[in-house]
Amino acid sequence: MDNFQSGFRPHHSTETALVKIINDIRLNSDSGKISVLVLLDLSAAFDTVDHNILLERLENWVGLSGMALNWFRSYLEGRGYYVSIGEHKSKWTSMTCGVPQGSILAPLLFSLYMLPLSQIMRKNQIAYHSYADDTQIYLALSPNDYSPIDSLCQCIDEINSWMCQNFLQLNKEKTEVIAFGSKEEVLKVNAYLDSRGQTTKNQVKNLGVILESDLSFSSHVKAVTKSAYYHYKNIARLRCLVSSQDLEKLVHAFITSRVDYCNGLLTGLPKKTTRQLQLVQNAAARILTRTRKSEHITPVLRSLHWLPVIFRIDFKVLLLIYKSLNGLGPKYIADMLTEYKPNRPLRSLGSSQLEIPRVHTKQRESAFSYYAARSWNQLPEEIKCAKTLATFKSRLKTHLFSCAFTE
Repeated sequence: MDNFQSGFRPHHSTETALVKIINDIRLNSDSGKISVLVLLDLSAAFDTVDHNILLERLENWVGLSGMALNWFRSYLEGRGYYVSIGEHKSKWTSMTCGVPQGSILAPLLFSLYMLPLSQIMRKNQIAYHSYADDTQIYLALSPNDYSPIDSLCQCIDEINSWMCQNFLQLNKEKTEVIAFGSKEEVLKVNAYLDSRGQTTKNQVKNLGVILESDLSFSSHVKAVTKSAYYHYKNIARLRCLVSSQDLEKLVHAFITSRVDYCNGLLTGLPKKTTRQLQLVQNAAARILTRTRKSEHITPVLRSLHWLPVIFRIDFKVLLLIYKSLNGLGPKYIADMLTEYKPNRPLRSLGSSQLEIPRVHTKQRESAFSYYAARSWNQLPEEIKCAKTLATFKSRLKTHLFSCAFTE
């Protein structure tokens, strides 16, 4: 599998994919560069996978042969379909394309079908990341040097040609382009991209997360709070009809899950931004415990054993570090982390410390590679050296809970 394919793989997720991309963009901004991100959209991607091409990929790219290859040939070929309305049926039609959806093999087969695509990005020296059929490419520009955009446009044209040859369709109308950096430079880059036929936007939705040109995440937080309060009102109507246990399940399913989704990206944000998410959590706690708005919320959160939002963000970040350092996370996350090795013997040697990269701006301090390393180094040694993931999570939550409610 391609290192930068995060779809339907163990230890990979939309969050790890976005952590990698946003980290790269923030590092570019810290170096005074502008980042251009292109979100490619495929039309009915799983439905147009050609069986002959897929079998060729399995044989020549993956290395299957003999009985194993015949199993896949038998699995894919000989399928058909018809349309039934009441007592009427259409003719039986053979299927020569498409992976059987609903099966555990479909996402894997599609990812293998897309393997050659990465060669186009590498040849054009364009960074990329994929989550199943969601492919995004991005690059960094120095101020007043927009020549790499020519390579980007060429890369998009080559991707489009490759898609056509492999019976996939790139939906140009839904393909989105956004630039990140200082407001003045972004305006210049947008004008140049528009002249090259690439319409830019100031805001895009990427794998369920709304991104703006300044990476403030204010629009994303606003959308999360709006959705959470909508469900909060619906749950409030059911409060007298369901048990406390069922009410808590509803809160976690419809509110907490939204607050926690991809919260590992929200590192280093201003308190006024995370405060909005905290108010959502406070409202959820009050509905569960039937606490009035006039009563202080801290004892309520403590009684529920809920970590406040900023500590939930730290929990997610630190958990991702532990997994990556222990082979339970993506390689591209582990590559962001460097073990601290002093030039001479120090007391800190062997204390599971990470190298903290130098930063020039607040933008870099928000980057995962900086924020995560700094947060990890502040943990007690007994937590970092936990033997199992379950032990680490238990000790980490106890530690963060203590920090949250004893300050």
